[in-house]
Amino acid sequence: MGSRKNTELAGSSEAYKDRQFIKSLARGFEVLHAFRAEDRGISNAELARRTGFPKPTLSRLTFTLLSLGYLYLDEDTGRYFLHPHVLTLGYPVLSQLSVRELARPLMQELADSVRGAVVLGMRDGLSMIIVERARHRTMATWPLDIGVARDIATTALGRAYIVALDEPGRQKVLDEVRIDDEARWQEIKQGIDGALESYAEHGYTLSAGDWVPEYNAVGVPLTLQDGTILSFNCGGYAKRLNPDLLSRMGEKLIQLTDQLARIQGDHSG
Repeated sequence: MGSRKNTELAGSSEAYKDRQFIKSLARGFEVLHAFRAEDRGISNAELARRTGFPKPTLSRLTFTLLSLGYLYLDEDTGRYFLHPHVLTLGYPVLSQLSVRELARPLMQELADSVRGAVVLGMRDGLSMIIVERARHRTMATWPLDIGVARDIATTALGRAYIVALDEPGRQKVLDEVRIDDEARWQEIKQGIDGALESYAEHGYTLSAGDWVPEYNAVGVPLTLQDGTILSFNCGGYAKRLNPDLLSRMGEKLIQLTDQLARIQGDHSG
């Protein structure tokens, strides 16, 4: 589901020590979160390695999740897969985000106009989860499916979320990113600082090959009336995008979020 540890899912150390904190429940969610989009089944041993849980504990957790219908076991290979039943956990969240329905046609129009892809994401720990996406037909093979996680620190999508935070909230995220990847922290921080400067000057964040070399993108946040921060990303293959086109993408993405903000305001009235 994501490459970075989900610090919000695991909970703070203070919460973990609280007598009301149910550790077995938290461990069950950590097992589900250990699955990645590229996996083709995972063994108990690999799940134990990813979660750090002892194998006997992991076996009890997978048995429970299997019994509840959240995992599927291939008897021939002994490997586990996420069962589609997991989607029932996320559907109520998606159904409440009416902005998805409002944004979808605008996103598709933008994607077609720049021959790129547009995604809408929301934060999940140190990742941004794609909750809606649109893409030009030439981007059909790019992995942008709903539910896919993107790094919060190196993508334009994640950086758009970071720039929308107040100073204490932003510092908290930066501290979590630094702890998660001390070795690359200076490089990561430089990219985030550049995103802050770009947003202050142009109104959008930028990730030019920072996430993966072959993908460039711009990002713009959208803060809903209830305070929820969403972010949009417009990008495409780096070989297609010169600085002028990236700038045009940024301007069009700002227009899209401004339009959505106005629509949201009209609906709330």
